[in-house]
Amino acid sequence: MDFSFGAEDAAFRAEARRWLAERLGGDRVGGREGWDVRRSWERELGRGGWVGIGWDRACGTYGNRAATLTQQVVWAEEYAAAGAPERVGHIGENLLAPTLIAYGDDVQRTRFLPPVARGEELWCQGYSEPGAGSDLAAVRTAAVRDGPAYRVSGQKIWTSLARVADWCFVLARTDPGERRHRGLSFLLVPMDQPGRVEVRPIRQMTGTAEFNEVFFDGAVARAEHVVGGPGAGWRVAMGLLALERGVSTLAQQVGFERELRAAVAEACRTGAVGDPVLRGRLVRQWAELRVMRWNALRTLGPAAGDAGAPSVAKLLWSGWHQRMGELAMHVRGAGAVCGPGEWTADAPYELDAEQRRFLFSRADTVYGGSDEIQRTVIAGRVLGLDGGRER
Repeated sequence: MDFSFGAEDAAFRAEARRWLAERLGGDRVGGREGWDVRRSWERELGRGGWVGIGWDRACGTYGNRAATLTQQVVWAEEYAAAGAPERVGHIGENLLAPTLIAYGDDVQRTRFLPPVARGEELWCQGYSEPGAGSDLAAVRTAAVRDGPAYRVSGQKIWTSLARVADWCFVLARTDPGERRHRGLSFLLVPMDQPGRVEVRPIRQMTGTAEFNEVFFDGAVARAEHVVGGPGAGWRVAMGLLALERGVSTLAQQVGFERELRAAVAEACRTGAVGDPVLRGRLVRQWAELRVMRWNALRTLGPAAGDAGAPSVAKLLWSGWHQRMGELAMHVRGAGAVCGPGEWTADAPYELDAEQRRFLFSRADTVYGGSDEIQRTVIAGRVLGLDGGRER
């Protein structure tokens, strides 16, 4: 496959780099700033037309700019390299929007895509539940028709960005007489429903709370906001997962490469690089990162329709990043257990960036579909083995 950048891509890269440099100034923050800062940044991206450049045939229709596939890669790489703030609009931009383009109707697209493109409305994903994590066909959240709307009741868990989201797309059971993947619907639910929607943060080892529990108690979802129609939830939900492609993974790898370079520099500084075993681990991380990149590029070309491509990508990066966190701590030696600040009663411990990455990476092989589930998907959809068949 020929995946090379041309003159137009070079011009696009220069524009993206210049725009980011002007808006970010000399700062390379690249992280989890306060919600207000990150939300304001989403609107700035929207004003620049940088939200939704990967919406394919909808590009330019809803306030976003058009961009070729290679230009989408250029933007993702430049954004990561610039150390820009971590996105809070990616669920709406990269998950909801392509799903509405593929399965929604014109009314839904006209209502929801422009606010996403402007960076004004944020989304979260209501899939996993207690007892129905990666096994989405076991969801028990119910949506009952009530005149012109549905009443949604149930619990979702591990919901990223739920505390700041304006909307949630929810997989719920609308036909109680059906089982497993039948009788499900894909509903768009507003989060601002006091007494009907409650969000509880889940505190993690890092001391932060990126994940949340969400409780729906008769929350209202309008009937015209059911994507694909009643009962089509499984098809839409699986289509959403299949729409996850390699562009965002390529951007993610820019950050991974930065982490690897930092570990190599630390190993050279401390002399740990003299250990042949540790040196071999560093080389292996480098080689696996190259494989990850070529696999991501492959999924952008002829292999884009491979049923198991998202699962393969998830397996590659989650295990790599988890091992990278462990290796970064090993390189630092005993100093890795010491925080940057002093212990106090109000703040019992403080973590630096590498320590937070190490602790957070423990979840990499679980969230977004555990490694076990990804292997089951590959077994069924790619290899045709019995373990991948839906029951």
